[in-house]
Amino acid sequence: MRRKDREITDRAEILEAIRACDVCRLGLVDGEYAYVLPLNFGMDVDEEGGLTLYFHSALEGHKTELLCEGCKASFEMDSRHELEYDEAKGHCTYYFESVMGRGTIRILGDDEKMHALELLMDHYHPGQNAYFNPAAMPRTLVYSLEVEEMTGKRKMPK
Repeated sequence: MRRKDREITDRAEILEAIRACDVCRLGLVDGEYAYVLPLNFGMDVDEEGGLTLYFHSALEGHKTELLCEGCKASFEMDSRHELEYDEAKGHCTYYFESVMGRGTIRILGDDEKMHALELLMDHYHPGQNAYFNPAAMPRTLVYSLEVEEMTGKRKMPK
């Protein structure tokens, strides 16, 4: 990272930055180009500190054609956006927090879908045990990204 003064090195702070995000952009390989998807997500941190991100989609489509058990993917998410513009000085800057990383995709079996979807719902409705209709489960693909490495960065007002 070029700007070491902006790097988030504390893992707990990186996880808090992730919790503040609404969208995770997942990057998949599509021939010679990257295929970037803005997705809703859920997350789980295991007892050893490993991070897993969860996503869902329809059972068909271009995205699902690119997803495969064990394929590699990258991700990016950001939040806490704030533009600061000083017209008199002709100065503009932007505040943010972001997390980037990579890992391996895993397609979840029917026995794992419910837990993953509960985590996804909890990300957007924390502590509410929000209801979702289980009738959609047979037509829903649920997959995870087992995060292997990640970095965090922030620029905040002083």
